[in-house]
Amino acid sequence: MRKGFNGLAALVSERLQEDVRGGTIYVFGNRRRTRIKVLYWDGSGLWVMTKRLEAGTFSWPSRADGGKVKLRLAPEAFAMLTDGVDLKGGRLRAWYEREEDQPSQG
Repeated sequence: MRKGFNGLAALVSERLQEDVRGGTIYVFGNRRRTRIKVLYWDGSGLWVMTKRLEAGTFSWPSRADGGKVKLRLAPEAFAMLTDGVDLKGGRLRAWYEREEDQPSQG
């Protein structure tokens, strides 16, 4: 968790093969799962946000393929992750899932 703006942006472009300026939120966690860093491009510059838990750990969803280095989360799952909701063993009901081809409403 020592990387800052440039180090995290390099991870996004080199390891994830993504454009950091694409508007996607990138979340990185430490091995102990007690801290996360969020990298976001808002159109005029990079944001780096950090959250450290005083007790407990973040509950990351398990990866379907053990070789994956990236995991796509719905906005609701990201909110649950940062709020400390245990995502393991939980499931989203059909009304809660987002369709990829549907435009968002609201």
